[in-house]
Amino acid sequence: MSGSAVFIAGTDTGIGKTHAACTLLHALRAAGYVANGMKPVASGCIDSPDGLRNEDALALQAASRALLPYALINPVALRAPLSPHLAAARENVEISLPPLRTAFDALQARSEIVVVEGVGGWLVPLTPHLFAADIARQWQLPVILVVGLRLGCLSHALLSARAIVADGCQLIGWIGNRIDPNMEAVDENLASLRSLLPAPCLGVLPYGVAPADAAGQLAAAAACLHEISP
Repeated sequence: MSGSAVFIAGTDTGIGKTHAACTLLHALRAAGYVANGMKPVASGCIDSPDGLRNEDALALQAASRALLPYALINPVALRAPLSPHLAAARENVEISLPPLRTAFDALQARSEIVVVEGVGGWLVPLTPHLFAADIARQWQLPVILVVGLRLGCLSHALLSARAIVADGCQLIGWIGNRIDPNMEAVDENLASLRSLLPAPCLGVLPYGVAPADAAGQLAAAAACLHEISP
């Protein structure tokens, strides 16, 4: 088994990339796929009896089709809740793509679709010369952009989409995530995003609904990935 993959990018930190990625995993599994998640680099990890663990990576592990080794899902785990290049410098850790690719290849061999979650926004530094975007770019992964629905989301979404396309990546769609239940003019903002972004809306996630229960909202995203599967 060696399947396809998709990169989950976000308009910023804290806008629900993990929530969207886990929901997508449940949607893919409901559609019959062997779908597994990955977070190549994670900061803000905590010590556990089994080693450093990241809350987002554990959520992806739980939403995946099989109970996979944590080291495959999150090969670079960093303690400090900082940008990865700063957290890695504090811990004398060198981040490079080859070890991440080794873990990705191992996951892909066990999956029909791998959902790869980025870290922070599109241009978060992993090192002074390597960015989160380089994972999607060098691995040639199609990208789904998660838009956190709050004041300011229009500019953040449009700038992120522009950067994704400028980097030569394929933006196959976007997911709206209701992170602010009190946001005004939600429908109008969604209409603007649908009109202005250069890719289709693949679903809008409601506020406060668990990934397993919201999976139906991303049926269009699962269908989109079916079309690009080998």
